[in-house]
Amino acid sequence: MQNTTPSSIIFLLTGVPGLEAFHTWISIPFCFLYITVLSGNSLILFAIVIRPSLHEPMYYFLSMLSTTDLGLSISTLVTILGIIWFNARKISFNACLSEMFFIQLFTVMESSVLLAMSFDRFVAISNPLRYASVLTDLKIAQIGVAVVSRGTLILTPMVVLLKRLSYCRSHVLHHSCCFHPDVMKLSCTDTRINSAVGLTALIITAGVDSIFILLSYVLIIKTILSIASPEERKKAFSTCISHIGAVAVFYIPLISLSFVHRFGKWAPPYVHTLIANAYLLIPPVMNPIIYSVKTKQIHRAVLKLLHSSAAKN
Repeated sequence: MQNTTPSSIIFLLTGVPGLEAFHTWISIPFCFLYITVLSGNSLILFAIVIRPSLHEPMYYFLSMLSTTDLGLSISTLVTILGIIWFNARKISFNACLSEMFFIQLFTVMESSVLLAMSFDRFVAISNPLRYASVLTDLKIAQIGVAVVSRGTLILTPMVVLLKRLSYCRSHVLHHSCCFHPDVMKLSCTDTRINSAVGLTALIITAGVDSIFILLSYVLIIKTILSIASPEERKKAFSTCISHIGAVAVFYIPLISLSFVHRFGKWAPPYVHTLIANAYLLIPPVMNPIIYSVKTKQIHRAVLKLLHSSAAKN
């Protein structure tokens, strides 16, 4: 195959390899998951906006988490459902890069928000009297801007560097949407710089964030253990349960996908695809469920919204 200029390239996305005959059936759980993501996260956002009692730092950060989950899901919805429903596999190079950028951006933003939420829990538990003065509305807005800016600045070089490559191999991607390692493998030129930049981006975002989240919880546990009353200790730790669940459902699929990309060449193709889809869909699906079940204020606000909506109908 001859060298092709990036702007003229058409990539072919892949559904679930080996299970193409079952795409109609596979579309049912995918549709259910996307409906759950869109309705669950929208409901939490709406509840936080209209309930003055939820206008607190913890819930502002939760609204950021719901926004990133919505953004991540919307970034992939069209291509994944297009493949499953209509076998619409073609995607232009620029559209592929755009999708890749937003998938990575919302992933980095989610990691950053989880870090901010761990700091929020640390301040609330270790210094509750100064909580409101430390995490002011202005400070939270600045954190939100920093989250977006950080992701954009780190990821832009990674995406731009793909434009300098020549693509003269097969244009068939191995996933239902565009991932950096997948696109990079199709190049017939040296990709060592791209690999280094991609790995660096992963380390200084999710890698660094995970270390600081862990450090935050070491300090949180140290503070909780210093509380004399067992009831107060239990109450303090219970405020962290939802966040620990959100961290787990974000990092476990992310780490699994990274390992499969780097060390899972032996695995069947459908394993790569299913883990990639789990990485894209599990956090946005689970976060609203975790916070609605484990956080009493969110649970009550969501129930009130559903009851008022049912009463109007």
